[in-house]
Amino acid sequence: MTDLDVMTLRTAYDNQLRPEIPDPVPAGVTVERDGPLVRIIGLDAGGFLTYRDLGGLTGDALDELIARQVELFRERRQSVEWKLNEHDEPADLADRLRAAGFVAEERETVVIGPVAPLAAALPVVPEGVRLREVTSRTDLERIAAMEEEVWQEDRSRLVWGLAKEIDADAHSITVVVAEADETVVSAGWVRFPRNTGFGTLWGGSTLPQWRRKGIYRALVTYRARLADQRGRTLLQVDASEDSRPILQRLGLVPVTTTTPYVYTP
Repeated sequence: MTDLDVMTLRTAYDNQLRPEIPDPVPAGVTVERDGPLVRIIGLDAGGFLTYRDLGGLTGDALDELIARQVELFRERRQSVEWKLNEHDEPADLADRLRAAGFVAEERETVVIGPVAPLAAALPVVPEGVRLREVTSRTDLERIAAMEEEVWQEDRSRLVWGLAKEIDADAHSITVVVAEADETVVSAGWVRFPRNTGFGTLWGGSTLPQWRRKGIYRALVTYRARLADQRGRTLLQVDASEDSRPILQRLGLVPVTTTTPYVYTP
């Protein structure tokens, strides 16, 4: 893959997927604009800040924009995530976020690749495991319970967050579980952003005793087939360091990194 190809993929990511605004907007979710910044409230336990770019803001004007977000979420007594990509400008944006009280969480790698080769591969799952598409609240609660076991933290927000998206437009997202008997051992979902060529992959947490058996890879190829059926030509993932090597072996290419900067009142 040449540098030009990487730049082409990154440009497609910037132009088609950013800012990351739910469409349609689920009930109870508000989308507000503050200059180049898009503020989303009600989709998760806290707020989310996203943008295509910051329109050339620098210096005091940028600090004022950041300060307005801090003040608003301080008054709301809610945390808020500012999603910072490695290639965002200005170069000192991360420093300005830290100065305003935002704290960096774990960095992920944005990887993108073609749908067709993955869609052509049949999902291969270990014996005794099946993949199943789900929409019910009961199944979403089973996914949250699995993630809580993996991460040892409350994941109840997943239930109502995914439920809101499904209720708003069941065709915009598909949730898939990997089950062994009555146990959810892994789960992932694919979103189909409107007016783009992308399917975007999320989730993928797997119970420790079920790792290294090909389940994550099977979930990726299954969702790639769903994206192919929708006419999508590219897959995008914000990949952890655990999943990035697998996704690169499957043909996805790193184009940038993304770091959540979180302000907590």
